[in-house]
Amino acid sequence: MKFLYDFIQKFGPLFKKGGKLEKLYPIYEMGEGFMFVLPHRTKTGSHIRDAIDMKRFMITVYVALIPAFIFGIFNAGYQHFLSLGITVTIWQIILKGAIVVIPIYLIVLITGGIWEVLFACVRKHEINEGFLITSFLIPLIVPPTIPWWQLVTATTFGIVIGKEIFGGVGMNIFNPALVARAFLFFAFPKAMSGNSVWTVFGGKVVDTYTSATPLAVISDTVSASGGIIEVLADKGYTLWNMFLGIIPGSIGETSTLMILLGLLILLLTKTASWRIVLSVFVGGFAMITLLNQFAPEPTHIFALPAHYHFVMGGFAFGAVFMATDPVSSCGTNTGKYVFGFLIGVLAILVRTLNPAYPEGMMLAILLMNTFSPLIDHFVVQANKKRRLKYAS
Repeated sequence: MKFLYDFIQKFGPLFKKGGKLEKLYPIYEMGEGFMFVLPHRTKTGSHIRDAIDMKRFMITVYVALIPAFIFGIFNAGYQHFLSLGITVTIWQIILKGAIVVIPIYLIVLITGGIWEVLFACVRKHEINEGFLITSFLIPLIVPPTIPWWQLVTATTFGIVIGKEIFGGVGMNIFNPALVARAFLFFAFPKAMSGNSVWTVFGGKVVDTYTSATPLAVISDTVSASGGIIEVLADKGYTLWNMFLGIIPGSIGETSTLMILLGLLILLLTKTASWRIVLSVFVGGFAMITLLNQFAPEPTHIFALPAHYHFVMGGFAFGAVFMATDPVSSCGTNTGKYVFGFLIGVLAILVRTLNPAYPEGMMLAILLMNTFSPLIDHFVVQANKKRRLKYAS
């Protein structure tokens, strides 16, 4: 490795100040920093020594997303062959899923990478590793049938409008991946909702197959025998298969099991805030418990128990990977509780009270991203008043 490091260092003067390729220094620095731990140390003044820097922080989040990504590949292939009524081997399922999902990831990575490099070169600052996470999140929150040109457009919107116009990583008030999804939903609603978007892929779908998501099923239910759980079971949606994730849905959002595995990684490495995750589920549980009391009939969406809501749609994925974004969430501990609780409440309100939009997690997080600085402001002011009271 020393040979490779020395070889790269020979080109350093071309990219550094005064070199012919000075404007492309961020690209050189990104490659150098990605492959090697650079020998830069703080020379003066007090500082904190910590093994976790921005690169390692982002890599940890990246690793935590891998289980959901791998399962998303499997599920895309599984839903394809299920819709055709064909029994195949697991390797054929994985191959089909990979053919569908991996190009989506690469398109987002390349598109986002181009914009990141462009803005870094213009601003003459380092390329931040944050775009690796955004480029991983966007493919996980879209359906496998998303047209590629729409994906490019949405990624561009999410990176440029959701982050770069605010000044880049650390300055944005919204989660860029959610901005991209919001753009897709409102600009191209047919590509993001409806039964057809979950069925990949050509071929004749068998008559017994439904690609409606669980949330769409309960949202469209007017009256039926039994209760809301029976309505879901009639469509093949049991609590167990929804927890495992073998259902139609966005690529990385279906498997609560894989999402919880990612959460375990984040919590063990202290990368994500447990306060936010816990508060999201508590807020959702409180809202669902309240709505249960006002269910007009057993088949109404108000009657659905909390544990079913938690394994449906993007609730778990949003709570674990979106709400915990350290840039767009609250920074104070008290603020994190309030922030997460309100996300849970709003997500359930949107998905239960708005039949035209059965998934509410995206809008709930984006709305609370807007209010997170205000929440932190009130928390800080309250702390000041309390300390001044004791001081006097």
